[in-house]
Amino acid sequence: MEIRQKAIAFAVVLSLGASLSLKAQTELEYRMEIGGMVGGSAYLGDANYTGVFKNLKPGGGAIARYNLNPRMALKFDLAYGGISGDASEKAYPATVDRESLKFKKSVVDVGCQYEMNFWAYGTGRSYKNTHRLVPYIQAGLGFTATSGAFTLNIPVGFGVKYKVAERVNVGLDWSVRFSLSDKLDGIPDPYGLKSGFLKNKDSYCWTMVYVSYDFWPRLRKCNN
Repeated sequence: MEIRQKAIAFAVVLSLGASLSLKAQTELEYRMEIGGMVGGSAYLGDANYTGVFKNLKPGGGAIARYNLNPRMALKFDLAYGGISGDASEKAYPATVDRESLKFKKSVVDVGCQYEMNFWAYGTGRSYKNTHRLVPYIQAGLGFTATSGAFTLNIPVGFGVKYKVAERVNVGLDWSVRFSLSDKLDGIPDPYGLKSGFLKNKDSYCWTMVYVSYDFWPRLRKCNN
């Protein structure tokens, strides 16, 4: 009788182990993801201090991520959009040429950000307690190019991503790009203020919705 009980217990343990093993294999981790994004860009600077969504212009681009692990990633993006503003109503002195304080330009941005997820990201079928819906924060370094200016920028922002399927992701990403230049708008300083590091510089925001696809799995399922 005792031998029979031990045999049953052993079978139960084996069964649980096999079940956990199969469960662990139902979620693959992928090193990379590539996709496209669409949204808008908005200028922040001498011609707009009132809101991050004022004069929002359409924009779009491409996105790629290298997933270090379910909590961390390096994101690379290439984006194109527009910026515009009008500082003519608040310019000093009052005799300045008002028309020179209005602008509308296109901007190209390329950058890399380090992302930190609040929770492990995945399909939710893993023993690692992953989640389909995950918010994240980000910061990094990039470059900005527009007519009359080319400069470094420091992107800082946040977002939320959702795993629609095992290899398909959608997300909402927002970031502000703090440039090291006061020439993105192409207008003279309307307030007569001296510029310094990150002081009285031109910046802009990206608000993007993206879709991406995973590839390059870290571990493949056993074929035996």
